[in-house]
Amino acid sequence: MNANHALVLATDLDGTFLGGSDRQRAEFYQYIEQWRDRVLLVFVTGRDLDFINGLCEDPAFPKPDYIIGDVGTTIVRGATHDPVPEVQDWVAQRWGNANARVKQMLEGEPGLELQPVDTQRRVSYYYKPEKLQESTVKKIEDAGFDCILSADVYLDVMPKGISKGPTLLKFIDVMGLNAENVIPCGDTLNDLSLFETGLKGVAVGNSEPKLVEKIKTMENVYHSPHPGVAGIWDGLKVYGKHPA
Repeated sequence: MNANHALVLATDLDGTFLGGSDRQRAEFYQYIEQWRDRVLLVFVTGRDLDFINGLCEDPAFPKPDYIIGDVGTTIVRGATHDPVPEVQDWVAQRWGNANARVKQMLEGEPGLELQPVDTQRRVSYYYKPEKLQESTVKKIEDAGFDCILSADVYLDVMPKGISKGPTLLKFIDVMGLNAENVIPCGDTLNDLSLFETGLKGVAVGNSEPKLVEKIKTMENVYHSPHPGVAGIWDGLKVYGKHPA
């Protein structure tokens, strides 16, 4: 890996790298492929590896060099899905194989429905905002975990101190990347930690209102008026991050 990539694009998927019109996605993906030897592409997503495998079956879809999946708890090489042990083991140590304990603790809590995904270092639920109790979130935090809510739909019980942003910073350190060249992009509250890293970031135009409210005072975040990939591309131009 070239640690001096001109651009390290650390992007969320849904609504961000997968957002925008068909034409906008096709043009941006061609742009990325054109400069591929100078761009390190890192997917930073709440999605799991099976979902990303499905995307990569499309020959026109840019293949990631690395994947930070499952909201920052799975860290693998894009081509082989081999773990990056220096980062993934760091996450696993904080989690302590707690899946069964978390599920038992939250069984019967109002407004929660377990997501049908097989995760190893987090537990994910759907939630109904009108039914979720503050006491449920407090129970999670008092047990030594973090709770991430996003899009008024998703609730993730996470290892303490772990989310997309902290994992990305650990990844940058382990890989010896120049942080000045790393641009995180996202659109929902589970991307907030990416922007809290202090890295220059891009919130795309279709970002959820709760995220927009949070980034209002963040000088390191550019809120593009354009949706999805068009917003990413706009942000790269604002930051002068053409890989040439």
